[in-house]
Amino acid sequence: MLNGPEKAILVGIELSGQQNFSLTESLQELRRLALTAGAEPVGQLTQSRARPDLKFFIGTGKVEELRDLINSKDANLAIFDCALSPAQDRNLEEALGVKVIDRTELIIDIFAQHARSREGALQVELAQSNFLLTRLTGHGTMMSRLGGGIGTRGPGETKLEVDRRRIRKRIADLKKELDKVIKERTLRREMRRKSHLTSIALVGYTNSGKSTLLNTLSKADVLVEDQLFATLDPTTRRVYLPNHKVILLTDTVGFIQKLPHQLVAAFKATLEETTQADLLLHVVDASYPNFEDQIAAVYTVLEELDCAAKPIITVFNKIDQLKKDLPADLLKKYHPAITISALSGQNLDKLQDLIATFPGQ
Repeated sequence: MLNGPEKAILVGIELSGQQNFSLTESLQELRRLALTAGAEPVGQLTQSRARPDLKFFIGTGKVEELRDLINSKDANLAIFDCALSPAQDRNLEEALGVKVIDRTELIIDIFAQHARSREGALQVELAQSNFLLTRLTGHGTMMSRLGGGIGTRGPGETKLEVDRRRIRKRIADLKKELDKVIKERTLRREMRRKSHLTSIALVGYTNSGKSTLLNTLSKADVLVEDQLFATLDPTTRRVYLPNHKVILLTDTVGFIQKLPHQLVAAFKATLEETTQADLLLHVVDASYPNFEDQIAAVYTVLEELDCAAKPIITVFNKIDQLKKDLPADLLKKYHPAITISALSGQNLDKLQDLIATFPGQ
């Protein structure tokens, strides 16, 4: 039983030709993810490499340096800002003597904490099961020796196959349950379409203020917290525009850089609200220094969902936190675009007027 939060060392690599987010920004985000998950970051280690090391991801010398840092900080967890292979995960746990998780596993853990609906719980378990299936090899501090080769044949191999069959069966069962959820959601969506109401989805980087905007426009009570992925389950509310038209506004799960593909796949039912929307409101945290990097990350996910070509209004939020106005050429670059403060209500009337100009309103 742990006494207090796990003490974590954050580990990141700057690879040659790395795009968008710098290593510093990426580790800052990893720190926020760790805090959201309930860990206490007590140190970090970085390395610049042309390519990851096949055995440890970081170099052998850095593994020794990381072990020393773990011991000096009395840490019991190492979090890697990347996706580790099963072999790398196993090798690192053996070399370091502490639990090792990667960015994917950290995000899945946060999703598990924030899933409040049956649908969300199913999607989280599906993501966890798919992730675990890739880890059922080798021998690390987390599991018995089950890999292939000398010294691993016999009962261990049988147990491995049993574990694999059990997880695969559970994955199949989860997919069947999620298919029912998707069908139910499709029926509800068809009922909404018959009402001839325009469907609008709020998309954006996590913690950009989507839930606050939904609450303000619809007078809803969606959870708002200063945490990454505070909102996981989609929420749809009616919003009355100034021209007396009614729209359906849906808050969706926030995006993030390096959002693992398997999470996008697992949360297909939730993200369908984005793919089926008539219009997207892309909410951007204008107070974040490098928000254009976050915009690029959002578009990466939208492209993966095949909905980047949908009509999009870029909504630069949190302007109440800015010392000066955003430049006009920036708004022109992301046209149609508008600046607002979902918290103070600034320019929300102009946003509603802008929404009303789109076809169908």
